[in-house]
Amino acid sequence: MKEIVTFLFGLGFLFNASLFVPQAIRILKTESAKNISLITFAGFNIIQFNSVLYGYYYNDLILMYGNLVSFIACGTVTSLAIYHRKS
Repeated sequence: MKEIVTFLFGLGFLFNASLFVPQAIRILKTESAKNISLITFAGFNIIQFNSVLYGYYYNDLILMYGNLVSFIACGTVTSLAIYHRKS
């Protein structure tokens, strides 16, 4: 049972990261980040980065790598939003 819970926990991180992909695609297609909340996405990035560090320091590799994938996906949306707001 523990292995199943661990697997689902890790799978949840991949699902979480995949939720940011449609936002990134939308920004790329429309070349606009008008309806993207930078505060929200920056907050997500801070939380995810902190979780990566927590996972690293407490040797929780699933937590660390799962949040790293989410951090990259969310960071992509945040970066695209900043770029397209400036242009």
